[in-house]
Amino acid sequence: MESKQQNLPQKILYVEDNPDIRAVAEIALEDVGGFLTAICESGAEAVERAPEFEPELILLDVMMPGMDGPTTLQALRELDGMETVPVIFMTARLQKSEIEEYQALGALGVIPKPFDPMNLSEQIAQILADAVGRDFR
Repeated sequence: MESKQQNLPQKILYVEDNPDIRAVAEIALEDVGGFLTAICESGAEAVERAPEFEPELILLDVMMPGMDGPTTLQALRELDGMETVPVIFMTARLQKSEIEEYQALGALGVIPKPFDPMNLSEQIAQILADAVGRDFR
């Protein structure tokens, strides 16, 4: 299925430990956004699945048991082919210092939780456009 957003990455690796949020995001990304997704419930699963899936974008929850989002990002960056894949964090932790910390780790931006499933792909497009100066919509 082709993404409804022009020039957007087609393959998204989504990492979220909460099953309810995972289910909503999967519908938002696949059915509304038209993306091909690999849905992971932990950082360890993401590290295992990422090389074979070859994501073009990674959406990453910040607060997860075991490997949190920043730790998962660090582990993904050590994998061949994952060094430059764009990353967007999804979190309810939105203090200015926290957002700056996520960006210092290499994230292009942050999508606040709870998110609106109908607008998730538009939020992704806006963050990517802001990051690279191109319009992805």
